[in-house]
Amino acid sequence: MKKKVLGIIGGVGPLATMLLGEMIVKRTKAKSDQQHVNMVITNNTSIPDRTTYILDRSKANPVPVMISDATKLISIGAEVLAVPCNTAHSFYQDIQKGAGIQMVHMIDETAKRAAQIGAKKVGILATTGTLTTSVYQLACQRAGVQPVVPDEETQKLVMSIIYDDVKASQPVDFLKWQQIISKMDDLSCDYMILGCTELSIVKKELNLGDTYIDSLMVLAESSILACGYELND
Repeated sequence: MKKKVLGIIGGVGPLATMLLGEMIVKRTKAKSDQQHVNMVITNNTSIPDRTTYILDRSKANPVPVMISDATKLISIGAEVLAVPCNTAHSFYQDIQKGAGIQMVHMIDETAKRAAQIGAKKVGILATTGTLTTSVYQLACQRAGVQPVVPDEETQKLVMSIIYDDVKASQPVDFLKWQQIISKMDDLSCDYMILGCTELSIVKKELNLGDTYIDSLMVLAESSILACGYELND
């Protein structure tokens, strides 16, 4: 298979963008610089917030900006696109159409991964924007997995972890995280999907185990394969 150049529409958020690049390098089967995935990355922090737009708390539409970034990446050689933001996949069809090239669908791939590892009932930890558009719930249902979303109070804690901790470059509040997981355990979830790339930072910081399905790692691995490279062991 011909090796393709990966374009990452980043800045959504900035730390998750950097972590995705690191994950791709670490998960690619390579013995030299030249055998790694050829990537071009934007880290455009001016992309409007996806959740506030979905919830109609802002009129600033992130889609045109993301399509513009996709066009820039394509102009310098990108042949496959990846977006390290689950909420942005609420606009997947619009971005894909505007870009005109393949874009890895992180949410579909994550739901498929849940099914592949035998998950039956998965908790969806994501932004309120992502949950409002039901992209994860529908993807899980298509994959044959039962999705479970947090109650209103627990969701407030999830959003606080995402915005007050990770996006604000603060340490993760472990007490808040414990409260979230306790509530989800009460709902008999056998796995948790980390459906926000900021929560991938939480996984790394708190050294979370294998019952957490990391959407950013799934995106990294899917992008490697989509570009014609192999995963290492």
